[in-house]
Amino acid sequence: MKTLHDYYRPLGATGLMVSPLGLGTVKLGRDQGVKYPNGFTIPDDRKAADLLALAHELGINLIDTAPAYGHSEERLGKLLKGQRDNWVIVSKVGEEFESGQSRHDFSAQHTRFSVERSLRRLGTNCIDLVLVHSNGHDLDILEQSDVYTTLETLKREGSIRAFGLSGKTVEGGLLALDKGDCAMVTYNLNEQSERPVIDHATAIGKAILIKKALASGHVCLGSGVDPVQASFELVLGHPGVASAIIGTINPLHLSHNVRVAASVIESRR
Repeated sequence: MKTLHDYYRPLGATGLMVSPLGLGTVKLGRDQGVKYPNGFTIPDDRKAADLLALAHELGINLIDTAPAYGHSEERLGKLLKGQRDNWVIVSKVGEEFESGQSRHDFSAQHTRFSVERSLRRLGTNCIDLVLVHSNGHDLDILEQSDVYTTLETLKREGSIRAFGLSGKTVEGGLLALDKGDCAMVTYNLNEQSERPVIDHATAIGKAILIKKALASGHVCLGSGVDPVQASFELVLGHPGVASAIIGTINPLHLSHNVRVAASVIESRR
């Protein structure tokens, strides 16, 4: 069985080492307003625990969650009890999802409240990385709100190890890297406009996480071409990428993704 144990990468200058694939957990907590081609049922605790155990067995140590992912944080807090040392946990601030609607709040007060709530939900005294969940107005968020300065204070206080932006623009990603530790960008076979952010991170030694590496399941290629392999060749082939977050609750998909990612990385060594 191929695993990712031998292929961990530095998460920028944070001192953390992460698996080249991370597990996205929106589907553990929310089934409304998610942009996947097929419907799904939120797994029960048994299935969720089995999925996390499989991810760990396959060498995945990075887990991505957010307050906007419904009950994801609370469920992870229970499911990962006693396993904190096995995981690098990424959560977010700035977006809330209530009654089927998203709302955003980047104020200092809400940022601190959100991180403290995530700490309680996740059952930990420190979150490894907190990203600002952008509403698309990246520069306004970084320049006009107090979210980044508040996260910097929380990092000094020891509540978080690192911070950054899950953004939607090149300009936002570049500024986020200069002032913080990490940028999460969209990068896949269909969408590569944020590549300059990855290139900049490589040049200055900061961290990059990739979202939508498989285009939220929408990647389609000609017959005979494995879309997962082609996607990972692109994404994991860039030296600036620490990890690609893949949101799946299907054990077979998870195993296939890991097998393909390991083969792609191996072939480049």
